[in-house]
Amino acid sequence: MLDTSTANFFTSPTVGLILFIALIILTWGFYRAKSYGKMGLIAWLQSVVLMSPWLIFLSLFALGIYLNIAGLLFLIVSSIIIYIFLGRRLRKLNLEQNITPAPVIEPEPVPETAPINEAKILPNIIPIPEKDLKKIQGIFGIDTFFTTETISYQEGAIFKGNLRGEAEDVHKKLGQKMQENFGDKYRLFLVEGTDNKPVVIVLPSSDDPQPATLVQKNLSLVLLVGTIVTSLEATGILLGFDLFNNNWGRYAETIPLSLGLWGILLAHEIGHKVVADRYKVKLSLPYFLPTWQIGSFGAITRFESILPDRKTLFDIALAGPALGGLTSLVLLILGLILSHQGSLFQIPTNFFHGSILVGSLAKVILGDQLKQAIIDVHPLTVVGWLGLVITALNLLPAGQLDGGRIVQAIYGRKIARRTTIVTLTILAIVSLVNPENPVPLYWTILVAFLQRDLERPGLNELTEPDDTRALWGLLVLFLMLATLIPLSPGLAGRLGIGN
Repeated sequence: MLDTSTANFFTSPTVGLILFIALIILTWGFYRAKSYGKMGLIAWLQSVVLMSPWLIFLSLFALGIYLNIAGLLFLIVSSIIIYIFLGRRLRKLNLEQNITPAPVIEPEPVPETAPINEAKILPNIIPIPEKDLKKIQGIFGIDTFFTTETISYQEGAIFKGNLRGEAEDVHKKLGQKMQENFGDKYRLFLVEGTDNKPVVIVLPSSDDPQPATLVQKNLSLVLLVGTIVTSLEATGILLGFDLFNNNWGRYAETIPLSLGLWGILLAHEIGHKVVADRYKVKLSLPYFLPTWQIGSFGAITRFESILPDRKTLFDIALAGPALGGLTSLVLLILGLILSHQGSLFQIPTNFFHGSILVGSLAKVILGDQLKQAIIDVHPLTVVGWLGLVITALNLLPAGQLDGGRIVQAIYGRKIARRTTIVTLTILAIVSLVNPENPVPLYWTILVAFLQRDLERPGLNELTEPDDTRALWGLLVLFLMLATLIPLSPGLAGRLGIGN
């Protein structure tokens, strides 16, 4: 059977650390938001509203108070109502700001042959040919994006100015004009500049993400084979033997459990693929991450085309853990329902202390059976639990993990960078506090070296996902925490889990 430490990803001191870091982030965010006036404060309040349900839950949890389902639903529904109200207010203020008159710009002396309304071009060399550059400048206007300055950037150019309407509508109009003039020769990005003002970046399409090479495809195949081997070994350990210790003749015994784990991993990747195809976004082959402890950490998937907007990033990122997590949850619930005296696995009931979510579901389904010291459970219980752990690890808000992509889509790149640093810091601390559990250390190393960078910006980086998506993001991040954070012994005792 898996060691109990595998499930106890977070410990009680870690919960206090998370709360402390969250309060620091909120306090720092408040002082930053004040400089942006009313809009900044409303945006900060939205962050508070999104964080408040799990902050309240964790605070009560640290005090030994466990909220029931009704209490959780009340927190989430209240958060939804307040968040939607603040979102509408913020969009109204943003629209009012965008329709203010364009600033008057004193023209600089220019040659008589130059167009009067042409934006200022700095003396540095623009990589875009002059003929193309003039055409690009011609697509801007007083009703879309009023340009004031053009500067060189990588293989293209940055156009600074003033946004003259809703970002989504403006980008659509500019994109259509770019397509009419150049076809697929250039990509037009509408992003936030270093001064927190909208800017337009134009880059040649040759800068687009490139398809995987033959070497990378072969690496994907090798990692797939490695994951198959490690999942067989992990399920062999669950069954009480080590395949690598002269037990390869028993590999057939490990296949049924491994099939359940493979099904969860496959469901995760299918979720990503289906939604990506709907948006006509190309994904690379999955690079599975084999591990001896739980079979696999999931897979790394790269985007091989530019994303149109943050909504697309959110939908693709959410689809994988949503389908994989739902599959895991169904298997877990079925396993608990099918558990009976004489089931394949006999585990200490204290093992259910390892997760708030799993422990609560076990209490609802198994009831007083959890008061026993040892309980028999169906194999699907273990498979479903492993699937939930794999899904939760991928939902950690860091870099190019699904959770990092979700945070980047909802909150933007600056917040995503900060959550990445905070997540890696917490993982490192958990690794030191709980050294007997190697999973946090391995995951910290993998994320730090392979997944810490954010996704490249989409074509329209300014338009945020709608309120419904933001709340779905809040829900999956909440479920991630509920999966990884263990029940305290006192709280588990009050729930009747364990002796």
